[in-house]
Amino acid sequence: METMRAHVFQGVGRSSIERLPIPVPGPGEALVRVTLTTICGTDLHIVRGEYPVKPGLIIGHEPVGVIAELGAGVTGYEVGDRVLIGAITPCGQCRACLSGHLSQCGHGEGYEALGGWRLGNTINGAQAEYLLVPYAQANLTKIPDELSDEQVVLLADIASTGFSGAESGGVRIGDAVAVFAQGPIGICAAIGAKLMGASLVIGIDGDDARLRMAKRMGVDIVLDYRALDVVAEVKRHTSGGADVAIEALGIQDTFEKALRCLRPGGTLSSLGVYSGKLNIPYDAFAAGIGDYRIVTTLCPGGKERMRRLMEVIRQKRVDLTPLLTHRVSLDNIHEGYRIFGERMDGVMKVAVEP
Repeated sequence: METMRAHVFQGVGRSSIERLPIPVPGPGEALVRVTLTTICGTDLHIVRGEYPVKPGLIIGHEPVGVIAELGAGVTGYEVGDRVLIGAITPCGQCRACLSGHLSQCGHGEGYEALGGWRLGNTINGAQAEYLLVPYAQANLTKIPDELSDEQVVLLADIASTGFSGAESGGVRIGDAVAVFAQGPIGICAAIGAKLMGASLVIGIDGDDARLRMAKRMGVDIVLDYRALDVVAEVKRHTSGGADVAIEALGIQDTFEKALRCLRPGGTLSSLGVYSGKLNIPYDAFAAGIGDYRIVTTLCPGGKERMRRLMEVIRQKRVDLTPLLTHRVSLDNIHEGYRIFGERMDGVMKVAVEP
């Protein structure tokens, strides 16, 4: 039996590169040879035991690759096609999918409570030489020849998630938007707000490298929460409050500050994944009578979402490659995790080559 190298979660604080059998695609599935993937914040949470997954799972969820084998029933694709696969791999046929909520795909026992079919979270992921793609017809997106792996790999998760923060928040032409946390997803949320017509985008963080990157990627104003009362500053720059605040970290402090910086009738769009208890102070919520709206979003997936995002790249509306600040081989992935986890050397995203 042919084998492949894969980064496997073993338990809290433990993961290893293992030799595993190369999957064989069944009906409706595809086997993809991974050519580029990444390390994401969720991967760190998994290894640290902050996000529950089963031991033995292959980690990783931002894959680009080449079709190596197609299962029965998958049409319109050929072996050798370059493809992008979203972090969420919906079936396209369940109630959630047919209602337009592909990220909440409930196909399969127990997945309803886990937020769908997520690579490297509920099913085996992409930090490996090969990836088995379920429901391939709904999840393989051909990459235009003129686009490189590096140009599209971040669309699988952080760009799709970040842009969705602005989309779900209902950003309109002329809006003022505040984005709390300027990691990769927060920066993508800021870019998404600009794409949707925001006239002013304010990015908030406390990391010098991330604040510099936010400015480089087009954020209008950056605020350092270590030195400023950011709620007061947002209100000053927006003449009373942001129309939309996007929370991209997932902690009580940023959620509360995002809510406090809104103008009456504003929207808090939350991209954070929260652990423990999340409180909404009654005064920040205007005791429930401020016409505030709070929305949450999980990374939109599926091939049409990926196609649309690639078109934004192809038409040169956005260039995400500056966010790929570091690169490691699969065999050296633990060093990549160390760099990413300790925020060394201005790291934003670590690319991984199998």
